[in-house]
Amino acid sequence: AAALERVRARRAPPAADVLATLATRARRHVSVAECGRILLVPVAEVRYLRAELKYVTARTAAREYVLDESLVQIEQEFPRSFLRLHRNCLVALAAVAGVERAAERDGQKEAEPRWEVLLRDLPERLPVSRRQWPAVRQALGL
Repeated sequence: AAALERVRARRAPPAADVLATLATRARRHVSVAECGRILLVPVAEVRYLRAELKYVTARTAAREYVLDESLVQIEQEFPRSFLRLHRNCLVALAAVAGVERAAERDGQKEAEPRWEVLLRDLPERLPVSRRQWPAVRQALGL
């Protein structure tokens, strides 16, 4: 404790502008607790996030990770990186390859067209809710 106090006394406190910059900077990683360790997953590698029951799954090109954060928290922290497609799904804007009308189900046409987001390096298609479709169209410039 005495050694730490001597270091604190010699060291100048950080400048206010440095603290302000650090406080407003967005995280570049999300943390994942897995098998007794904590992994740092770069936000730029996350293709989409999906909430299922009480867990949020982050999908990268390589694999899936289970997060301890909510979709709302992530959406609020990274509004320029992720777009809400559905109440349970956010997609990384950089991962969107396009949108496509969903296939008919059981040979029946639906009253309203449904849309799915196509991803650049994954075969999955993410459904877009009717409620979110206008915001998705606007965000993607369609």
